[in-house]
Amino acid sequence: MCTHMPPCPAADSPDREAAHVVARHPEQGWSLLCNAVLLFEDTGELLPDGRIIAPHRPLATAA
Repeated sequence: MCTHMPPCPAADSPDREAAHVVARHPEQGWSLLCNAVLLFEDTGELLPDGRIIAPHRPLATAA
C-alpha cells in the first residue's frame, strides 16, 4: 500500500503509528494511516484485519 521511500511500518509492527497520514478527520476524531490503520483521537486503533488496540495514553505521574 505504501509507495513512498522509506516505506511506512506495516500495520502489525510495533511502530505502526509512525506511518504517514493519508486522510485526517479531526472533526470525527480519526485519521487513516498509509498502512491502513485507523488511528483514533483517544489513541485507540483499528487494524486492517479488524483487531482493536485499546487506547494507550500515558498515565499521569505523581508529583
